[in-house]
Parts: sequence; structure tokens; C-alpha cells
Amino acid sequence: MAQVVLENIYKSFPPRKGEKVTTPSSATEGTDSLNVLRRINLTIADGEFMVLVGPSGCGKSTLLRLIAGLEMMTGGNIWVGDRLVNDLPPKARDIAMVFQSYALYPHLTVYENIAFGLRRRLGSQDAASTHPVRRWGENFLVGVTKKLPQGLRYLSQQERIIEQQVGNVAQLLQIETLLNRLPKQLSGGQRQRVALGRAIARNPQVFLMDEPLSNLDAKLRAETRTQIVKLQRQLGTTTIYVTHDQTEAMTMGDRIAIMSGGQIQQVAPPLELYNYPANRFVAEFIGSPPMNFIPVEFHAPLLITHSNFRFTLPDVWEKALQKYDGRTVILGIRPEHLNLSVPATKNLPVKVDLVENLGNDCFLSVRISDPDLKHTDNQTLQLRVPPDRFINLGEQIWLSFIPEKLHFFDPETNLAIFPKSKE
Repeated sequence: MAQVVLENIYKSFPPRKGEKVTTPSSATEGTDSLNVLRRINLTIADGEFMVLVGPSGCGKSTLLRLIAGLEMMTGGNIWVGDRLVNDLPPKARDIAMVFQSYALYPHLTVYENIAFGLRRRLGSQDAASTHPVRRWGENFLVGVTKKLPQGLRYLSQQERIIEQQVGNVAQLLQIETLLNRLPKQLSGGQRQRVALGRAIARNPQVFLMDEPLSNLDAKLRAETRTQIVKLQRQLGTTTIYVTHDQTEAMTMGDRIAIMSGGQIQQVAPPLELYNYPANRFVAEFIGSPPMNFIPVEFHAPLLITHSNFRFTLPDVWEKALQKYDGRTVILGIRPEHLNLSVPATKNLPVKVDLVENLGNDCFLSVRISDPDLKHTDNQTLQLRVPPDRFINLGEQIWLSFIPEKLHFFDPETNLAIFPKSKE
């Protein structure tokens, strides 16, 4: 097991013919490069489950491939334990990777798929310590007796180790009955477990997982997600997991690194990201439905005004918002922190556009409207309400804010403004 340290990682590609480069360039990357990753600095602790999450195209899979050695860096350093692995080939990095497409060998059984990487590693170790004639003789006997009944097969010392290791992994993943099947005879969830087993069997220093659950249905995805977390805790292997699903990120990771535009926006434990997002992108990306944003004016010492409502903030905001006196700030509020209420100056009138009743939850899409309904605004908000509260389409309702759950963002930088207690 080992920690992984990424130091100032850059990755760029030459633009394709006719493609314009719009991302900022660096002397490290060259002026005509398309920058995929910029200034990536991240330390993954020994035994930690780190999740890289972000929208498609943000560079998370590219970063994983750089760690694995499947892509060449433009600049920076990658450390695995105390080794600088920049120039090492993938097989020398002691890293196992699980791919989105499973990448199983279709002509090999489950047993042979799991044993493949283990056999190659033990074979290279055996080649250095065993006499060539003896090694040839053992391989010959193994090959000749391979198709005989199990009790009549010849097993070398290496094959005995492999058989024991594959058996342990199969028991861990509950796939003992599948060892003689081919991949085409397996379901999607079973194939994913075999891919995990092949990685586990090698006992690497680091696991890399590139969206391994994307091809599974919703129920199987939830079951496999739980299994992966349990396995990682049991094995204690440093794991870097890539996903675009923020639900996976929140439920699996010890820490989450949120990426956008080839850069890391914030690294923190799941609840810290949810409660204290560093900027507007993180606030909107984490949480389902996403956070709502409403431009408001701040008036010292604690008054917030909008064309539809006005109220006084808690005292903790006085110093944090002092420099925004008379200016616009962005108020952020999560759907679950808006409550159904009664008409009042401090409450927000909205018109219901969409009702999504899921049984255990009810989500509303609403438009901000005038109390007298003379005109409506195009801005929409998401709202979570109790499922037993029946609401009609087109109905006007009033929403109250939970004062302790408000967020504020600078309208120019999109950075979060934290109250005095978080500064």
C-alpha cells in the first residue's frame, strides 16, 4: 500500500486541424496546445478512497490514465509511495486498473482472467530464481495435464500459489461458482466482479477505477457500489475512483476531488463539500437536485432585498458581507432548505411548473413570480417538499428560507463567501 502524490501535473494535446485553442496556455505546454489538465496538485493518503468527480470532458479519466502510465504527461511528477514513476512503464508501477468496459479476455475462463496478471508477475519473479531446465519441465507438465481431471493435473509451486490466490479472491467476491465460465456467459454485474477480482488478485499498491459502474442498471449499480466500498475497507488498498455521478462520489469517497475544465475546484470530505462549497460550480454540482441561485442586494448591516422578498440575515454574516453593502450578491439555497409557507414580506412567491412525485420524495420545479401575479420571471427553482403535500400544476405557493442554510457567492469571481465562523 502507498500514498500517491501528484505534483503540478499538466497534460496537453496538439489541436486537430481547424480546431481553435481557447484554454489558457503555459510555457510548460506550448502556445499551440489544447490544455486538458492544468496545475493538478493532489495527495492521496495510504489506504484512502479518493473519488475524482466532474462533468464529462473535465479531465478526470485522463488524470487516471496518467497515473496508470497509459498516457504521457506534459509536465509534473507522479509519486507512488517513495518512487517517482514518471518514466516507468505501466507494468512496473504496481498499479491495477479497472475499466468501464471490463476489458476481460473473451477466450479465457473467469479463473484464467483473474489469474492472468498474477501469472505474469509470478512468472517474471520465478524466471529470476529458477533454473531454466526445471522451469521448462514444469511448464511442459502443466501444459500436458491442463485438460485432465483436477486430481490428475500437475501443479507447479507457482500454479499452487495462483490457485490459492484466485480461490481467495473468488470467495471474497462470491464468484466461486463462475470460475469455469467464459465472460459471454456472465451478466454485467458478474463481469464487473471478475474485473475487480483480476485487479485484487495482483495485490497492487494502488487501485484505479474508471467509471466501473456505468454499464450497470440502477439496482445493480447500488449493490456493486456498496460491495466496492466494503472491499476497499477490508483490503485497505489506496484507491482512486473516477465517476461523473455525484451520488457515487458522496457515498463512496473518504474525500472527493471535484474537477472542472482540467483543474481541481475543491478537495474535501463529502459533507464538507455539501455544507461549505468553495465556489458556485461545486455548490451546483454537489447535491441532487442542484442548489438554487438568486441574485439579491445586500444592505448593511444585515438586510437582503429582492423584488419579491426582503429579510434580515443572522448576525454571523455581518462582517463577511460588509464590503458588498449596496451591491449584488448571489444567494444560494438548496431545494431541501426551502419550506412551504404563507404570504409574507420575507417569503418568496412562486408558480409551480412541474411536479415529480417519487413516493418517498416530491420535487417541484417553480418559477419566481410577483405576489400580485402581474408578471412572472423566467428564473426557475428546484424544491423538495413532503410527499403527502398535494400541489397542483400552475398553483402559486410561498416559500420561506431556512436562515442557517443560506450560502452567498461573489457575482464576479463565483467564489463562496463564508460567515465569520468559517473564515
